[in-house]
Amino acid sequence: MRSTRVNTMGRPVTLAVAIFVACSGPARAQQDAEPAIGQETAATCCQSTDSTAGSENVQSAAPSAASSASAAVSDAPLCLTLEDALARARKYNPQFQSVVTDAAIAHQDSKQSLASLLPSVNYDNSFIYTQPGRVNGGSVRFIANNTPHEYISQADIHETIGVAEIANFRRVSAVAAVAKARADIASRGLTVAVVQLYYALAAAKAKLLAAQQTADEGETFRKLTTKLENGGEVAHSDTIKAGLQAEDRRRQLKEAQLALVNARLDLAVVLFPDFNTNFDLAEDLHAVTPLPRLEEVQQQAGRDNPEMRAALETVREAGYEVTAARAGYLPSLSLDYFYGIDAPNFATHSQGFQNLGYSAVATLNIPIWNWGATQSRVKQAELRREQSKRELSYAQRKLLAELQSLYTEAQTALDEQAGLERASKLAAESLRLTTLRYQNGEGTVLDVVDAQTAFATASAAYQDGAVRYQVALANLQTLTGVLPRP
Repeated sequence: MRSTRVNTMGRPVTLAVAIFVACSGPARAQQDAEPAIGQETAATCCQSTDSTAGSENVQSAAPSAASSASAAVSDAPLCLTLEDALARARKYNPQFQSVVTDAAIAHQDSKQSLASLLPSVNYDNSFIYTQPGRVNGGSVRFIANNTPHEYISQADIHETIGVAEIANFRRVSAVAAVAKARADIASRGLTVAVVQLYYALAAAKAKLLAAQQTADEGETFRKLTTKLENGGEVAHSDTIKAGLQAEDRRRQLKEAQLALVNARLDLAVVLFPDFNTNFDLAEDLHAVTPLPRLEEVQQQAGRDNPEMRAALETVREAGYEVTAARAGYLPSLSLDYFYGIDAPNFATHSQGFQNLGYSAVATLNIPIWNWGATQSRVKQAELRREQSKRELSYAQRKLLAELQSLYTEAQTALDEQAGLERASKLAAESLRLTTLRYQNGEGTVLDVVDAQTAFATASAAYQDGAVRYQVALANLQTLTGVLPRP
């Protein structure tokens, strides 16, 4: 039996690796030069932007120290909570802003439609010259005109009254409501995307720590097998197997580093207009976030679901469109009131007469025949209304199905969290014990390799499970509008 050796496989990850993962960013070199700011854990490093408040009190006593501290603070990473990330994404994401702009445009359309129902006032000014007639120059060649020189300067108050105008205003209002609901849908969808990117970056940091630990474990085990082989206690095949395992762990470490870089870049593209990667996360990936009760979720989904609001407003829009189309069979009334002058001289008085006056015109337009165009428009509107009703029914069924599916997904992810955490701890303990058994000659190199692989797999699964639960909660808020927080 091989002699017992001190176990060196379970040593903790070095502090430099923890700093690299927790405080990675363009200003990492400056942070390493400032131990008071950079050499901390992930949570403390993120709080470094707030811990500078006390340094303001030192400025009067030590100006040089205060200036160096402020320079370090300026290079410190920006601490981002999830709420900060969501606010930035809503502000800078062009797709979301496009939907918000569409909703604002639709709102302005509703204002314009309302204005069209109200009386309008215009002031018209014109001059008409007509060739004089042959008799005394008093008549004109065109009998429709009154005099060779005619000046018209009148205020016109115009109003059109009809069923079509009222139905069109209500239709445009429904369109604005649909656009607003779609903006809400886009906001909730953006929340899901940001939550996924945010916690994916947090998971990538944790995975890098685990990959660094497994790489250290693999290198230490390679050295151990080499030492045992030199002492004639193990075969050369154990050293080869340990060397292959160490190389594989180093490759996994590089992949974890690449995944962290990509996760940071993906989130930076969404959050910053100037592509800033010098930021850190304030939220804890494994913070306990309670899952709301199913009854509460059902009430929130039934009360404030944008998909249902959009479908209902679409049905209203189609109904008013049918009303507007049928109004083509009905008469419409327009009223005009004129006040001003219509005289041979541009003056309020001429030749002892008052030129100012008023007139009123009422026009009743009665449709008679248009070759079936109105009937065709009514048919089109009715077809759209039937389709909108079918879409409403589908939205209702989809809401019920998604409610059950998303809640079950969140419940499953929550239930698996405890098991994944326990499996990660058991895998770490198994690796430690397996290594001790190998040192004592009671295990094989394959047992150690399997234990290392199980530890790496369990650690990654634990982080992925936490991300899955957070994304499941974000998906659930697309129905309720409420994102559960710790």
